[in-house]
Amino acid sequence: MGSPQEYQASWWVYLLHQVPRTNFQFEAVESSFAPQDREYQQALLLLASVAGLCLAISLGLICVHLIRFCCCDPEDEDEPKPQRVCCVTWSCVAAIVICCAGIGLGFYGNSETNDGVGQVTAALLDANLTLQSADALVRRTLGLLSGAVGGDLTRLEEELVPRTEFVAVVRNTRRQAEAVAQILAGLPFWGALGGSPSQLALGLAYLEDYRWLAYILLLLLDLAIGLFTLLGLAKQIKWLLVVMTVMSFFVLILSWGSLGLEMAAAVGLSDFCSDPDGFVLNLTQAKTDLNPAEILQYYLACRLDVPNPFQQRLTMSQRALSSIHSQLHGLEREAIPQFPAAERNLVSVQGTLNTTESNFHQLVALLNCRGLHKDYVDALKGLCYDGMEGLLFLLLFSLLSALAFTTAVCSLPRAWERFQSRDAAYEDTEDDDPFTPQARSPPPRSSLRLSAPPISNAPVSQYMNQSGLFSGSPRYDSVPLLDRHSPPPSYSPSMQASYVGASQEEPGPRY
Repeated sequence: MGSPQEYQASWWVYLLHQVPRTNFQFEAVESSFAPQDREYQQALLLLASVAGLCLAISLGLICVHLIRFCCCDPEDEDEPKPQRVCCVTWSCVAAIVICCAGIGLGFYGNSETNDGVGQVTAALLDANLTLQSADALVRRTLGLLSGAVGGDLTRLEEELVPRTEFVAVVRNTRRQAEAVAQILAGLPFWGALGGSPSQLALGLAYLEDYRWLAYILLLLLDLAIGLFTLLGLAKQIKWLLVVMTVMSFFVLILSWGSLGLEMAAAVGLSDFCSDPDGFVLNLTQAKTDLNPAEILQYYLACRLDVPNPFQQRLTMSQRALSSIHSQLHGLEREAIPQFPAAERNLVSVQGTLNTTESNFHQLVALLNCRGLHKDYVDALKGLCYDGMEGLLFLLLFSLLSALAFTTAVCSLPRAWERFQSRDAAYEDTEDDDPFTPQARSPPPRSSLRLSAPPISNAPVSQYMNQSGLFSGSPRYDSVPLLDRHSPPPSYSPSMQASYVGASQEEPGPRY
């Protein structure tokens, strides 16, 4: 038989298998995988409820922080304001960075889980192909034998009626052919399982497609929230941070919920992977009439010390086929010279017998434990190695995501409150403070026009007198020209005369 591939449970499976399990009455439950048992279901639900308890604690912390944020004055805190602002900003950034690291782990875990389920599906389809090939071979061989028994052997018997000893040989050959057909009809044991591996593979692939898509959407949602939160903090966009805070709250609930499902699934999978042979044997024995010690144990173990349950029937079929061959050769030597017309039917029966022997050898190879046991081990490795590893990475992603979004929900209100307090600080400063943005911005043109003093049309001599009177006075040297109503620095006599003439012609104000 050879040495088949062996499966060894990983240490992750061993650790998770040691997790204590209790039902709703807090009574100890066995760690053997029994999904149909009500107490085992309660134990898994109780493990999943741990994530619900963590969610309640997170919501309580968020409520306490928000109440403190709304009711307490930030000026009463002993910590300096710049230090508070720096702490809030960096706590948000650290939470988003941790969330992005968890997203990377989540993508890897989702891919590993998908690869493991794909390996299980491929192994089930290979096993189904082997069983279908064996089933088709058995049906084809049975058809050949029934055709030979009902057709060629019947006509051969009719042609050899004058010789009773030849007729007895033909009837004995018919009985042996019917016995071989009966043995072959009892070989396909997989019909009693109530389902084919292909149905299980298709159902598993259908569920895996939706699971993979759901996790991809959750990972992309977490990534989008993290990136938009960083954008809102960098650009100081208040409405964006408010929206991301609300989205973070809902993703927080989804993260704790997925953590509970992953925890229960990981523990249940560890129970199955710790003893998969026992679960398969118990399930088959409960749902079918097969004897696991004879058939399933042969394929699950595939060792030299486990006998082949088909060996006796295969040996009997081989002996019957050899006996039929010898009897047909005897008829060919003795009956054909006397009954030449029976040669065609005898040759047809021999051809059918040769085809039956060829199909029989193929069937023996298909029923050997090596092929099906390899598919079984490949399915276990895909489920218990890649699938378990991916599930643990998804569990770590959910935990980091839940913790990061809890921190973000607590810190983001402080961030947009800092944006408001900064604008309010600008409004509380004095108008003549040159370091405020209002003081540094130029005044509008309308205010300049309204505050400008009216232009006087006094004679030039008056300006000249005032200039001569207050010349050299320090009190007027520092006064702007606009307030002193001073004329240009110097005028020539011709310019003074023209200006006086123009003033007399137009007494009204001129703008």
